[in-house]
Amino acid sequence: MKLPFRLAAALLAAATASTLVIAQAGQSGQAQVPPTPTFRAQVEYVEVDALVTDQQGQFVRGLTRDDFQVFEDGKLQDISNFTTVDIPVERAQRPLFSPTAIEPDVKSNERPFDGRVYVMVLDDFHVAPLRSQRVKNAAKDFIARHLGANDVMAVVYTGGRARDAQEFTSSKRLLINAVDRFMGQKLPSITASRNNEYFRQRDGAFQDSRIPDPDELQRGQRAQSTLRTLREVAEWFGGVRGRKKTLLFFSEGIDYDISDVIRRYDQPANAAGAIMSDIREAIDATARSNVSIYAIDPRGLATLGDDTIEVQQFADTDDPGNGIGATSLNNEFRLSQMTLRQLAEDTGGVAIINRNDYSNGFERIVDDNSSYYVLAYYPPSDKRDGKFHRIEVKVNRPGLTVRSRRGYSAPRGRVTEPKTGGMPLEIFETMNSPLPVSGVTMRVFASPFKGTAPNASVLVGVEMLGRDLTLDGGKVDLSYMAVSSTAKVFGARNDALTLNLRPDTRERVQRSGIRVLNRIDVPPGRYQLRIAARDQGKATLGSVIYDLDVPDFYKADFSISGLVITSLGSGAMMTAKPDEGTRTVLPTPPNAQRTFAQNDELALFAEIYDNANKTPHKVDITATVITDDGRVLYKNEESRDSSELQGAKGAYGYTARIPLSEIVPGSYVLQVEAKSRLEKDKSAGRQVQITVVPAAKP
Repeated sequence: MKLPFRLAAALLAAATASTLVIAQAGQSGQAQVPPTPTFRAQVEYVEVDALVTDQQGQFVRGLTRDDFQVFEDGKLQDISNFTTVDIPVERAQRPLFSPTAIEPDVKSNERPFDGRVYVMVLDDFHVAPLRSQRVKNAAKDFIARHLGANDVMAVVYTGGRARDAQEFTSSKRLLINAVDRFMGQKLPSITASRNNEYFRQRDGAFQDSRIPDPDELQRGQRAQSTLRTLREVAEWFGGVRGRKKTLLFFSEGIDYDISDVIRRYDQPANAAGAIMSDIREAIDATARSNVSIYAIDPRGLATLGDDTIEVQQFADTDDPGNGIGATSLNNEFRLSQMTLRQLAEDTGGVAIINRNDYSNGFERIVDDNSSYYVLAYYPPSDKRDGKFHRIEVKVNRPGLTVRSRRGYSAPRGRVTEPKTGGMPLEIFETMNSPLPVSGVTMRVFASPFKGTAPNASVLVGVEMLGRDLTLDGGKVDLSYMAVSSTAKVFGARNDALTLNLRPDTRERVQRSGIRVLNRIDVPPGRYQLRIAARDQGKATLGSVIYDLDVPDFYKADFSISGLVITSLGSGAMMTAKPDEGTRTVLPTPPNAQRTFAQNDELALFAEIYDNANKTPHKVDITATVITDDGRVLYKNEESRDSSELQGAKGAYGYTARIPLSEIVPGSYVLQVEAKSRLEKDKSAGRQVQITVVPAAKP
């Protein structure tokens, strides 16, 4: 598994840098958040999430720090920090006319993260190809029905397919796309392999009655790869604090016979001892990072029907020691489920096995991750000796049950500082945080346009609130980069803003904020933008993570750029660095605001790319404002002719101005769609949700 952001941030030291001195006015242009425990810097502390239920299995609310006792190795510990986490399951709002929610084109850290955190591990090494669809159906069902709008999830493959994986996101579309790429590649069962080997060497002599598994070497390597992935995910997950961390492990279990550590025959491929050690290391890693594994077996009820099909004919022998036959098949199934149970139970999770319906199990996972208590304490010893320390959590009220981690293993070796490439450590850590960081509030948009072939030119806008910044000669560090699905870094950049503001400009920035626009050149593909800001005067930091899909504007016959939006009212925000590509087509710089006053006027810009223009034809472009129930309140239509492009693979630039005075306050969908008359089905479009609010009283 590749975790690209931890590797990529160090490259920012060699990034493009610029200094912006802001000396005067520039170009015009719900749920309660549970607190996160904070501790002394550079001190390792132990965090324990405790799920407390009554005799009916319901979560017990209202407990305080004084109701808990935490013991390490039998000794009572002082609870240094205590938090109650009670997270609602939020549903994304969608227009009534749309079957799915419209993904926002602006990301922000205005609201501190208050959702659940999952990593879905799809064990392609240990799922039979014929059961791939079962995994996809179950995984997509969890995402579609049980993932809240305030949650984030990552998808990881045990087969090391980093390109198919998905970093942390709240986009159900991206997560489902990652799941759809799943294909099981499990080896034939041990029993089937031994049975086939028996017939292949029937006239040969085995060293004893037990038939060797011809796939044993590869089987052992795959088992170790899966366990190594679980360990690495748990270690990666350790950077998330103050939240229960859950790993959803879709797998049929390790298919290596770990019950026979010492073989009676000479088998150099024997990896049973190493695999058992890897299981312990994976569990130790989850204990260190406070991660729970929920194992989901896609085989459903244990009928063994699919596995029996692999064995066309059982060997004609009654010797149970040879490792073939129905008894061996049942033992193999039992051992694989045993590994799932061990990984789940030893990490505080649950094994969902022998079920054809996962709904109750999925609801339990959500419940376990929605309401719990977080207790933290400083360990009595800071020795880095790797020893296991047992943890026990008790509640001083009768009749209650507590589920929590069983312990943790102390780290080993010396503390090593991360290689930041010269970047300040706090910015490095903020850039690499799996979750957005609140502190310096930012709103971010990113709109891809056709660039110099074969690249796209992505316009990135970052808006910061004046209240978060030191405005009297303060300095703001702004760093960003685009990381591809293959861990390549593009557009890494550091901007330094010096805010030497006159009194009138200071008041303007304090009221409206400040905007920075930049361009990043990237080839077509899937990216995550990582953007971090630091106000040096207030020593505050913030970060935003933005999912970005960049089409291939040069190869697609017909496509549309990103949609950039502004309004006359947004000109009040100061723009530290304008964008030359949109300066002449919009009345004010593009902005990240999607709520507009009724007395304002919207302006938008997009480019339509028409690469099939050898035959003369027309293109119809329409901008509409659509109500929640699908009614069109406003429409702007244009027809363009392919002769405008003069035979080149060019673009139709499209602008529209939309007065809001006749639009009743509420939520709407702004849609831009282009259709080619050359082919009936050739169209491209963008949708953005906007909100209109009453005009402020003078």
